[in-house]
Amino acid sequence: MPSSARTPGRSDVAVAVGTFLVALTALLSVAAASGVDAAPAADLPAPTSASWWAGVAVLVAQAVVLLWRRVHPRAVLLLVAAGVPLAAVLGLGEAIGTTAIPVLVVAYGATVAGPMRSAAPALGAGAALVAVGTMVAQPVPGAPLVTVGAALAQAAAIVGLPMLAGVVVGARSETAEARARQAEALSREHGARVETAVARERAAMARELHDIAAHHLSGIAVMTGAIGRQIDVDPEAAKTGVERVRAETSAMLDELRSLVRLLRDTPDEADHPVETLAAVPALVERARASGVDATLTTLGSPADRWDAVGPLAQLAAFRTVQECLANVVRHAPGARCEVLLDARDHAALVVSVTNGPAAGGAVPLDVGADARPGGGLGLVGMQERADLTDARLTYGPRPDGGWRVELAVPTHQDLVPRDTDPLETDPLGSDASLAGPQDGATR
Repeated sequence: MPSSARTPGRSDVAVAVGTFLVALTALLSVAAASGVDAAPAADLPAPTSASWWAGVAVLVAQAVVLLWRRVHPRAVLLLVAAGVPLAAVLGLGEAIGTTAIPVLVVAYGATVAGPMRSAAPALGAGAALVAVGTMVAQPVPGAPLVTVGAALAQAAAIVGLPMLAGVVVGARSETAEARARQAEALSREHGARVETAVARERAAMARELHDIAAHHLSGIAVMTGAIGRQIDVDPEAAKTGVERVRAETSAMLDELRSLVRLLRDTPDEADHPVETLAAVPALVERARASGVDATLTTLGSPADRWDAVGPLAQLAAFRTVQECLANVVRHAPGARCEVLLDARDHAALVVSVTNGPAAGGAVPLDVGADARPGGGLGLVGMQERADLTDARLTYGPRPDGGWRVELAVPTHQDLVPRDTDPLETDPLGSDASLAGPQDGATR
């Protein structure tokens, strides 16, 4: 029952009036049968007799009480059921059954209004009142047990049948509400999943844009700086640098177009291949061409392990190397950089990028917020890619002022710890272990 239902409504009035008319019709029928019977039964009230009018008064009182059947269903049940023994005391006789009609209506409403555990006491008390009224109005001479049995049976029928109907209707109503709540919950869950998927796609697009733009723009910044110094003293070298800037710009535009096509359509993998570890050597060569002192070292046979890594993990490794090379240009210009592909561990393929400190006199580039301490967008993107592929990413500063990033990509479902820590193998000659990220050291 809604908590806002404090006063009777139109439906309550309709039910009360309808119930009264049905009960009054039954009482008139009994009176008519008594009037036409040449020898009417002594326990039937004669039309217009005091008992008959007393019965009408009881029906009116029951109808008035019925107006609050939804507001106070259990209290109304007790009051309406009390009309049955009252009518018996007033001498309604066998016509007492007409006063039980309102009890049928209220018993159903009390069952539907709330849980059975709360309605059971009121239903039991109502049945007892009906049984008492029946025993008083319709006793069987010389057979008290028969009188009690008949009264209990009639009370069980008057209260029990509507109670069963109420239980069935209530169960169906609860089932419908449960299904509606389930549908609403599924709708909310679907909306949350859609929002999560959209957020992931936005994060993926942000990572791709950052990796593409940061890598190429860093190289362009270095080359244009060199062109500015060479244009007066070495015009031919400056022209060569301009061609390199043009090539780098074209490469960036091609990657951006590929990303746009990937976002708009389902790409054809043959036309728009996904970067893999096989492209790392070319990536290092492009970095060397742009002026980075970068070298590539392979341990084991990485090419034999690429199929076991998977395309998504290979893309993550490629982007990690690309981001690290871009960071070297921005944060440590002129530094020596070593890219390592380690395939000696059968459980994981390890990719690491280690660079020394910036060359003497070199000034880090100011190419945006990511170049400032605490920017950290590149590291955030690398960590997200590692999480998506169950890889292990470690990074941090080196004792000599350089930086190291390592990505261990599992070749199976779980990443098995390596027997020897790859951080102990320092391609730049330092045997110090890698420290975790420190304040002000993010890239």
